[in-house]
Amino acid sequence: KNLDAVHDITVAYPHNIPQTEKHLLLGDFPKEIHFHVHRYPVNTLPESKEDLQLWCHKRWEEKEERLRSFYQGEKNFSFTGQTVVPPCKSELRVLVVKFLSILYWTLFSPTMCLFIYLYSLVRWYFIIIIVIFVLQERIFGGLEILELACYRLLHKQPHLNAKKNE
Repeated sequence: KNLDAVHDITVAYPHNIPQTEKHLLLGDFPKEIHFHVHRYPVNTLPESKEDLQLWCHKRWEEKEERLRSFYQGEKNFSFTGQTVVPPCKSELRVLVVKFLSILYWTLFSPTMCLFIYLYSLVRWYFIIIIVIFVLQERIFGGLEILELACYRLLHKQPHLNAKKNE
């Protein structure tokens, strides 16, 4: 009951399509990225497993057709319905955010290395955190599995318990 909608997102690159991380490392970034987003409220989805599989298959066919017409046509998604465009950000604001991000991450790593080297308390903190993450990965199979188990424990769902008792 924690899912209210499924979002179908199609991504297309009209000019250059990055195939691997190597393209990104060489600076071959996409000049434009187009998104087509469609929201399906959960109450409109089929309930049976077979119908849901068929529904997903139809969405993939639509997505393939959308991409085919994008790359063979005007390199733009056609859409019906309502579109929501976020408010524009100024170029200056974007540049300031980029600069501050680069400055932060450039200083963060050497600072943490220095703290680990100088302070034993920080060293122990990092060692304990690394051990905890490795153990939870080995024991539970990942943090997301542990999180789901905690969610199920804290939000006991009566209909699941009823099915178990039958």
